[in-house]
Amino acid sequence: MSSARKPRADAYHALREAIVEGRFQPNERLVEASVAAQTGAGRTAVRAALVRLDQEGLVVLERNRGARVRLVSDREALEIEEIRATLEGLLARRAATRANGRDLHDLHEVIVEMRARVAAGDAIGYSELNARFHQRIWAAADHPTANRLLGGLKSQAIRFQYQTALRPGRAERSLHEHERIFEALKARDGDEAENAMRYHLAEVLDTLRWAIDSHQRAVRWLPG
Repeated sequence: MSSARKPRADAYHALREAIVEGRFQPNERLVEASVAAQTGAGRTAVRAALVRLDQEGLVVLERNRGARVRLVSDREALEIEEIRATLEGLLARRAATRANGRDLHDLHEVIVEMRARVAAGDAIGYSELNARFHQRIWAAADHPTANRLLGGLKSQAIRFQYQTALRPGRAERSLHEHERIFEALKARDGDEAENAMRYHLAEVLDTLRWAIDSHQRAVRWLPG
């Protein structure tokens, strides 16, 4: 009986992961029967998951029309990054005084892997490590409310993540920015940790503007 209940308990996480990873596209309809078949969950569990994802801003529930994946506009994506700069600056400052030896060890391991990805020219792999680095700082900062808010913001803007990773030279610059953040954390320097994080996310915002402009130019040049 316990094995039969497990897929139902995981319905929310399975659907959330599928949306975040892009297996469901923005504005795509989420038909309960189809989602249930894909996730292995019951329709009741899927319905509950959709309600929860609607509350998080990943899904839109429409009366008499069901659910669809929420489309994040270019403007909203930029606003999300502006908010992230404030919240993550706060968390970097807190992490500078709260991070323990295990936190710093794990962050150093991510930095080492980042260097390897940059050397290999693996922009997508680097982008995945970038998420791990930031989430480790969130955990070290021990601020559940900020963590929850950031988790929602990151998931909503996820479709822009890989676009920014593909900007020429961005991975190398991003690596140096993360190294600066790590050194500030290791030195227990809250001011520098916050400044380094804010600088990094200002660069991310600039790169996001580049990605949006590039996409808009490409769309304008598509044959009609």
